Formats: sequence, C-alpha cells, structure tokens
Amino acid sequence: MDFHSLLDVGCGSGDFIHQVRGVFPDARFTGIDRSPEMVRRARDQGVDAHTVDLCELSDRYDVVTCVFDMLNYLSPDELPGFLACLRERLAPGGILLCDLNTLYGFEEVAMGAFTAEDEGRFVAIESDFEEGVYTADFTLFERDRGECWHRSSQTILQFFHEPETLARLAGLELLEREEVRLYAEEQDKEFLLYRRPR
Repeated sequence: MDFHSLLDVGCGSGDFIHQVRGVFPDARFTGIDRSPEMVRRARDQGVDAHTVDLCELSDRYDVVTCVFDMLNYLSPDELPGFLACLRERLAPGGILLCDLNTLYGFEEVAMGAFTAEDEGRFVAIESDFEEGVYTADFTLFERDRGECWHRSSQTILQFFHEPETLARLAGLELLEREEVRLYAEEQDKEFLLYRRPR
C-alpha cells in the first residue's frame, strides 16, 4: 500500500506512528489526542502531534487510523458525529484502518476480576458487560514513602459496535476484516479496512 499522508486519531504517546514511520519514511504523519500529556510524549518522539478535536481539522489524509480500542470508547450517541468528521478527513479513495473488540472479547475475555501488586502498589479491576456496554472499575492503592496507602479509582466504559454499523454511519466501504486472537482461542478483536468512495 502506497500513501503520502496518515492521521492517527487517539495517537497516545505516538508509538504507533513512530513504528509505521520507519517503514514509510517519505509519508507525512500527524497524530491527534485529547490528552496534552500524551501529545507531549508523542512530540518527545518526534511525532507531529496536536491536542485538537478531529472535527476541527481541515486537511485530508490518504489514511486515517483509529487503533487500540479507540472506537470502542465512543458511545452509540457519539459515533455518528465522530464518523462524519472522520469521513471528511479522508481523501476520496482514502483508507480507514481501525480495530474493534468483538462480542466474544467483551462477554468472555474482558469479564470478571483481576488483581496485581508489587511492593508499593496494588490494583484491582472489576468488569462487567451488559446491553452492549463494558464497564471496568479500576481501584489503585499506592504506598507513600511511609506506611500509608492512598486509594484512587476510575471507571472506564467501552461500547460494542458492529463493523457494518461503522460502514453505514461513515459512508465507507468495508474492504477487509481480519480476525485477531489476543487473549483467547476465539476471535476477541478484529482489524478492519474501509475505503471512502472516490
């Protein structure tokens, strides 16, 4: 696949762009993320990264990527507006590369409780999946320099989306689906390739 420009939506610390840039050194890469800290880390890797909303961009790209569960973090109410903006960022004939967690991944792999600890930290994760919504409650205990422990908690939501729904809402053609088995013998994730019609 030959391309001249790529936009990574939800670029995080820029690791994905950093890796792909090594394979396609002549292409222009841009990353956007809502987190100023992640954008700072991406810039530290030499990535052209910005804290900006996708809908505020004006450039078009040959490839747009949304990886590492990025689309699963969008609720069904947020998805149509986001995909409309994403389509506008794709050049005619442009490619969207993304991943989605499967129903099996949510129902069978991500469910339950998990704990981990080291000398100064203990984390507990409890997760549930109901009516298309995955809820993960994270509780972290950290020891300070003395013997006191400090507790913090956060809840993360993810949403199940069908690949065909993305195609319909974005007005894109679904070209390829690749099954991925990260944590189980059955498919818990899939990589998807879409194209904007010319």
